Amino acid sequence: MKKITLITTGIATGLVVVAIGTYLIAGNAQREEAGNQGVSNIKQLVHDFSTRKATAQSASITSSQLSVSEDATTTKTYDLPANEFFVSIAPYTEQTHPCATHSLTGCQGEMKDKEFNVTIHDSAGNSVMNKALVKSQSNGFIDLWLPRDKTYSVTVEHKGKTAKSQISTFENDDTCITTMQLG
Repeated sequence: MKKITLITTGIATGLVVVAIGTYLIAGNAQREEAGNQGVSNIKQLVHDFSTRKATAQSASITSSQLSVSEDATTTKTYDLPANEFFVSIAPYTEQTHPCATHSLTGCQGEMKDKEFNVTIHDSAGNSVMNKALVKSQSNGFIDLWLPRDKTYSVTVEHKGKTAKSQISTFENDDTCITTMQLG
């Protein structure tokens, strides 16, 4: 009877170890695939970190790269699309935080899961978005991919309150906008 119990316990422990290993390998494979297959996979990986579908010790995004740290010693970087710039905006009414480089795993905005009308025009007056209904994520941010090397006028509206700002998408520009107070 003890042999059967020990064998059963050993099998159950082995299955748990296999399941955990498969989970970790699948997460790393998803990141490897994103690095190898291009723009749409990088965008999906960024989205997965923003929405907390993917996890890491930290993930941050500059004007040119996504950096993912699995642990204290391993950091992987992925180049962003050459013609698109990632920016994340956290509209707020009362609370914000100073930020320049967006942390996909750490930044938290005040207005989680809220709907906003977003209007974006480039400096030539061309409309990129015109009162598009956009919902902030559970981290309170609105993630956008915009054409690079331009200056934009951004208007965010929520329940009769408005915030306006100018942002730009040049090399080394901020990817985290936490200065748009609705009023």
